[in-house]
Amino acid sequence: MIDKTARETQAIKDARPLFAEALTALGLMEHFFNRSAADIDRLIEAAVTGYVDSMQRQAGIKDRTGTPFDDPIPF
Repeated sequence: MIDKTARETQAIKDARPLFAEALTALGLMEHFFNRSAADIDRLIEAAVTGYVDSMQRQAGIKDRTGTPFDDPIPF
């Protein structure tokens, strides 16, 4: 993300505890314990950006059943 909005910045901060939980569950917290908040935010931002970019690319592609993801809303 470039020039994050206030909401995007807050969402990344709100994701830190869940990220810490995942690191702890995987036994990886020790490797990240002394990292700065900016470093942690960079990792979260990279994961979110990759996820969103992939979902956007997939939006116009048919899934394995042949159904496109961009079908019209039925109402």
